[in-house]
Amino acid sequence: MQKDKPEGHIEPYHHAAGGWGALKQVAINLVREKVSGGNFRTLLKQNQPDGFDCPGCAWPDREHASTFEFCENGVKAVAAEATSKRVKPAFFAAHTVADLLRQSDYELEQHGRLTDPMVYDSASDKYLPIAWDDAFALIARHLKALPDPNQAAFYTSGRTGNEAAFLFQLFVRMYGTNNFPDCSNMCHEPTSRGLPGTVGIGKGTVTLEDFEHADTLLIFGQNPATNHPRMLGELRDCAKRGARIVSINPLRERGLERFTSPAHALEMLTNSSTAISTMFIQPTLGGDFALIKALAKRLVERDDEAMAAGQDGLLDRAFIAEHTTGFDAFAQDLRAQDWAELVAESGVPRARIEELSDVYINGKNVICTWGMGLTQHKGAVATIQMLSNLMMMRGNIGRKGAGLCPVRGHSNVQGDRTMGIEEKPTKAFLDRLQKVFDFEPPRAHGYDVVESIQAMLDGKVKVFFGMGGNFAMATPDTPLTFDALRACDLTVHVATKLNRSHLILGKEALILPTLGRTEIDMQNGVPQGVTVEDSMSMVHLSYGMNQPASDNLLSETAIVARMAHATLGSDKVDWHAYAGDYASIRDAVARVFDDFYDFNARVAKPGGFHLKVASREREWRTASGKAQFVVHAVDTDTPIHRARALHGERLMVLMTARSHDQYNTTIYGMDDRYRGVFGLRRVVFVNKDDLAMLGMRNGQYVDMLSVWDDAVERRAERFVLVEYDIPRGCLGAYFPETNGLIPLHSTADGAGTPTSKSIPVLLSLSADQTPAE
Repeated sequence: MQKDKPEGHIEPYHHAAGGWGALKQVAINLVREKVSGGNFRTLLKQNQPDGFDCPGCAWPDREHASTFEFCENGVKAVAAEATSKRVKPAFFAAHTVADLLRQSDYELEQHGRLTDPMVYDSASDKYLPIAWDDAFALIARHLKALPDPNQAAFYTSGRTGNEAAFLFQLFVRMYGTNNFPDCSNMCHEPTSRGLPGTVGIGKGTVTLEDFEHADTLLIFGQNPATNHPRMLGELRDCAKRGARIVSINPLRERGLERFTSPAHALEMLTNSSTAISTMFIQPTLGGDFALIKALAKRLVERDDEAMAAGQDGLLDRAFIAEHTTGFDAFAQDLRAQDWAELVAESGVPRARIEELSDVYINGKNVICTWGMGLTQHKGAVATIQMLSNLMMMRGNIGRKGAGLCPVRGHSNVQGDRTMGIEEKPTKAFLDRLQKVFDFEPPRAHGYDVVESIQAMLDGKVKVFFGMGGNFAMATPDTPLTFDALRACDLTVHVATKLNRSHLILGKEALILPTLGRTEIDMQNGVPQGVTVEDSMSMVHLSYGMNQPASDNLLSETAIVARMAHATLGSDKVDWHAYAGDYASIRDAVARVFDDFYDFNARVAKPGGFHLKVASREREWRTASGKAQFVVHAVDTDTPIHRARALHGERLMVLMTARSHDQYNTTIYGMDDRYRGVFGLRRVVFVNKDDLAMLGMRNGQYVDMLSVWDDAVERRAERFVLVEYDIPRGCLGAYFPETNGLIPLHSTADGAGTPTSKSIPVLLSLSADQTPAE
C-alpha cells in the first residue's frame, strides 16, 4: 500500500494470489509481532516430520516435505505465537476490564502473549495474578458445588491436540456430563451428521495422493487462498497437468483464479502465474442444494437418453448395484423434479448447469471438496447428502483419484472429534470408555454450542470452561451470547493471547495461559510431542521448537490433568502421570479406539499414519451395510423465503466470511487485499444492480437489520457499501462484526450449525454518512 493512499480505502487487486505480495506480508507480520531471529528460523520446521504442525489450517502435509512447507497465513499464526510481546500482570494492573472492552479485537490481539494465570476481581474491575493451585481449587470448588454435572459446559477449539482432547473428554465424562460444545458445531457439523447417513462415516474419503490422479475437481464454497493456502499448491499441480477445476461459490475468489507459487522460483522471477479454475459457477446463497440436485437430474436424463439410443449408460451401474441402496427411489424423485424450481432456487441458468454437468460426466476421476460455504445453511445436511448422491451415481467414492473431501478449518478440529469431543457420543464409544477406565459414563446427549448458550441464558449451565478459542466472538447472536456468559457463576478460558471472551465475565472468571503449538513442552525433563489429525485423516506428531513465552505457562494437557485431579482426585486415574508422559495417553487412546493400535509406534514414523476411513475402502458402516441414496425435496418454505414474501426484492441474504488478514476470530491486520479492501473491516459487498434497485451508491454507509420471527432487534451499523461481483440478492461481510445478525436458533436442520452463510437482512442508509477518519 502506497503512503499517499488513505488508511482505509477500496482498490482493485490485480495480482495473482500468492507471489511477492504473500512474501511481503510474511515479512510484515514477522516485524509486527517482533519475532526474534531464533524463532523466525523455526519456520523451516513448520509442517516438517521432525518439527511442529501449523496451528492454523488442517490441510495435510506431503509425505516428502520440501524445505518450505508454510504459507502466508500459516506464518501469521506462527508469528502470533512466537511474538516477543507480552501481557504480564502489570498490563492487567494498568487496565480495567471496562477499558479493555473499548479496544478492538485487533488491538486486543496485538498486546501479545499471556504469561500468568489471572483471576477477576470485581471490586477493582481488574484481573489479578493467581497461583495455579489456587486457580484449579477455584474451578474444583465450583464444579463440586453444582447439584448436577450437566450445569457445566466444556468448550473445545480446534487447536487442542489429541492428547489434551482425550484427557479432557475423559475428565468431563468422569465428572458426569456430555456437554461438549465445540468448534465443529459451528463449521463442519453438517458434514459430520450428513455423511454417516450416506457413506457411513463423517469424514472425507480421499488422501493427498488422490489429487495426483484426479482429472476433475469441483470446489464448493471455499476460499483456499485465505483459509488453507497450501491447498493452492496442490490445485496448481492439478491445473498444470490438465485437470479441470471448477469453482462453485457466490464470490469469484482470487486464489481460484490465478496463483503464483512462492515455492517455484521461475514463477516468482518472471512474475507469472498459473490459472487455477477453468469454470466459475456463482450460485445464490443457499442455492447449492438445488444446483447439486440439478446436476444429478441432468445426469439421469442424459443416462436415460443414452440407454434409449442403445448407447453405454452414464451411471456406474455396477457400483450402484453392488454397493448402494435406495437408487430407484432417488432416480424417480429426480425425474419428477421440476427444472424451473431448480433453476430459480440455485440462481444458476440452466445452460450453465448443463455445462457443469458435462464437466462432471466427462470426468473419469472426480474429487469434490467443500468448506463452510456448504455447511452454514439451514439445509446443509441435505446438501452434503445430495453431493454424496451425485458422487455415488458415477462411482466416485472409494477409488483412486476420486472421492469426497471436506476441508476442515482449524488444525485439529477433526482430531478432537475423533478423540471423543462430541456431545452425542455413540454407545460403542461409551461402552469402551467404561471398560477401559472402569466407570459409568453419562449416556444422555449433551449440549452443543447453540444449546449451551440457551442453557446459560436459562440458568441451566452455571460454569463455562473454554479450552482455547474465542467463544464470545465465534458464536452467533453476539449480545445474547454475552448475556449468557455473564449469567454464569464461573467462566474459565485457556488461551495464548488476550481476546474478547476474557472480558465477557461470569460472576467469577479465570484466564489460564497455555503453551503454543510452536513451543517446547517439557515434562519431567523430556520434550513432549502432541498428535494432530488433518482433514484427510493423517495423524502425526508435532514438537514445539521455541522456548515458552513464560516460565509460568502450562500445557493444555497439564491444565486438564491438574483440573481433573483437583476436582475428582486420582483414585481411578493417575492424572499427573498422564500429564508427565504423553506417550502414556496415546497408549490409553489405543485401548479405547481400535484404529489407534500401536499408536506410539505408528506415529513415530516420519509423517505419521493414515486412520482407516471405511468408506474409502468401500466398507459402508450404515444401517443397511451399503452406501445409501437419500431423497430430499427442495425446501421452498425457509426463513429466507418467508422474509422475501414479506419484503420483496429489498430483502437481501448475507454471508459472513473471513478477511485475508484473519484466522477464525483472530484479526492479524486490517486488509483483505485479494478483495481489494485496505484498512477496513466494516464493509458489505453488494451487486451493482442491487445498489441501483435499492437507490444506494457505492461507498455509502448502511445499517443492516436481521429479519427474524422473534421480538429481538439485531442490527449492525455503519458498514460501507462495496460494489462487488456477487449474485443479485446476496451480500458479503466479515465476521465477527456481523455475528450479531445471526439469530441464535437459526441453525442447520439436523446439525445445529449457525446459518452464518444465509442471513436474511434489510439495508438502510446510516444516519451519519461522514467518512470515518
